[in-house]
Amino acid sequence: MSAFGHIRTGENRLDNKTLFFVGLVVAATGIISPPLALAAGLFFGLTCDHPYPRDTRNLSKFLLQASVVAMGFGMNLHEVVRAGTTGFLYTAVSIVFVLVVGLLAGKLLKVHAIPSFLITAGTAICGGSAIAAVAPIVEAGEQEIAVSLGTVFVLNSIALLIFPALGWTLHLTQQQFGLWSALAIHDTSSVVGAASRYGSIALVIATTVKLARALWIVPLSFGAAALRRSDQRVRWPWFIVLFCVATVISSCLPVFHRFFHSLSDLGKLGLTATLYLIGTGISRATLKQVGVRPLLQGVIVWAIIGCTSLWFIMRGIISF
Repeated sequence: MSAFGHIRTGENRLDNKTLFFVGLVVAATGIISPPLALAAGLFFGLTCDHPYPRDTRNLSKFLLQASVVAMGFGMNLHEVVRAGTTGFLYTAVSIVFVLVVGLLAGKLLKVHAIPSFLITAGTAICGGSAIAAVAPIVEAGEQEIAVSLGTVFVLNSIALLIFPALGWTLHLTQQQFGLWSALAIHDTSSVVGAASRYGSIALVIATTVKLARALWIVPLSFGAAALRRSDQRVRWPWFIVLFCVATVISSCLPVFHRFFHSLSDLGKLGLTATLYLIGTGISRATLKQVGVRPLLQGVIVWAIIGCTSLWFIMRGIISF
């Protein structure tokens, strides 16, 4: 490569870094909504070479957890307890259902066992977090993890963009939409992002039920470890405990309401930035890596749980 070519490559990298940070700042300041932040991230990921792929994955994970904890300061303890108690039963039933359907779909589509299990676990519980928790236990390779994460993240991004529109079209109440998004959307970030657009009541229900769903990472990890006879350490979702602590503190100390409200708003901004970071991690290479069969498995399982849970909710079989 000529000296001119090296200069051009350096300029492109510099431009990508500039674009990346500009998008991150815009998302973090709340100028754009969560869906727009995700769309901006996707546009960057699909059109530019990511300057910090590994750092972005680590940052988005930490920022998501910190944002959820901060948002706990804006939740009402009574509503959280009610939603969590009711949602725990709903999530238990839905998780068992998704695990059965997902593994069956993977077998019928001839998806390899490990990525099939990871995709199913991510769909059943909480997307990338569940995949990251069980991947070491089942001794998944980097390629298998990448395929599973790519499948879940692509569908998760679509869900954030289309769920609010579907909810408005179907005239779902905030209670109905909050429950539906918590049961049918993969990652916590997109659940909260979609529910925050729908309304404050939807946000409380969606966040709490989703976190109750995320708690099932622990028994799933123990079950996978027992079946595989693995001695890998099970990862506990401590941020959920901290979310509950934040809710208790804010409810018991109303004198600091303004401060806690500011922390909650900060959490929402952090969530918007998280969605941007997640979007930047989806590249054309990721889409190619996923392949047709794993993606088809993810779509089938997601469509089944989405339609089934929506039918039960609209019929009033499950409700708040």
